[in-house]
Amino acid sequence: MKYAMLICGDDRQWDALSPAAEQDIMKQVYAWFERWEPLGKIADGGVELQSGATAKTVRAGANGEPLITDGPYLELKEVVGGIVVLECDDVDEAVRIAATWPLAPGVSAVEVRPVVSRD
Repeated sequence: MKYAMLICGDDRQWDALSPAAEQDIMKQVYAWFERWEPLGKIADGGVELQSGATAKTVRAGANGEPLITDGPYLELKEVVGGIVVLECDDVDEAVRIAATWPLAPGVSAVEVRPVVSRD
């Protein structure tokens, strides 16, 4: 079964990292992928998202027409900064794998959710 790992954190903490600190964290992330990919646990290599400040949000306006705003829908300190899709036997295995994600500055939580399959 597939599970989404939502990597959450504070953009401001990530943006405040020095280039050397960011590079060190990315080495840890690459090592994490090198650990789990050969075991067939990574269903999708994932994506790193740009800062929430670059986001656009589309929602229904008062008249039902799309209303587009800058930034995330809500002003939140913690936002989703990346997504990885895992292939696991059950949610417990997915959580065990997610618990090995590098919890570095700018990463406050890793949320695990089952992916809906409509086959």
